[in-house]
Amino acid sequence: MSAALPFFRYHPDPLASGSICAAAETCACCRRDRGWIYTATFYSAQDVSGRFCPWCIADGSAAERFAGEFTDSYGLDGVSEDVLHEVTRRTPGFHAWQDPHWLVHCQDAAAFVGEVGYAELAAHPEALDQLRTDMRLDGLHDESRLERFPTSLGEGATVMLFRCTGCGSHLAYADAS
Repeated sequence: MSAALPFFRYHPDPLASGSICAAAETCACCRRDRGWIYTATFYSAQDVSGRFCPWCIADGSAAERFAGEFTDSYGLDGVSEDVLHEVTRRTPGFHAWQDPHWLVHCQDAAAFVGEVGYAELAAHPEALDQLRTDMRLDGLHDESRLERFPTSLGEGATVMLFRCTGCGSHLAYADAS
């Protein structure tokens, strides 16, 4: 492997999430094989042949060259233009069944922790409470189903966990097939 990976404030462990993996593959942007490659989403009207190295994501060159984004701006309401640009154009996205989106807390984008099951989610009761509140807002009012849902994660549903970069609170949203 070559040099240390760049740090992504809003996705601090892209190796653990599977968004970046070791690979002997040439980057579609810089045309170098740096030992690591991005494996998640990239949205562009252009036809992109190949995947990107983490350095071309971090410096924004991949998004600029191919006029694209690594994640949609959905959910990033209330953040500054700089933060919006950093998350959508200079931060690795992540794998999800539905369109992935970023969560916001304390008027900043939260850091993506990863896809989690019930045990990891239960370790962050504020995220579990917030998830249940969101599910109620989405129309699920059956309290027994709200209680059972987190314990059935992995059976066609998962949870995306985030951590606020300001106060450290955890947030989550459900993703289902």
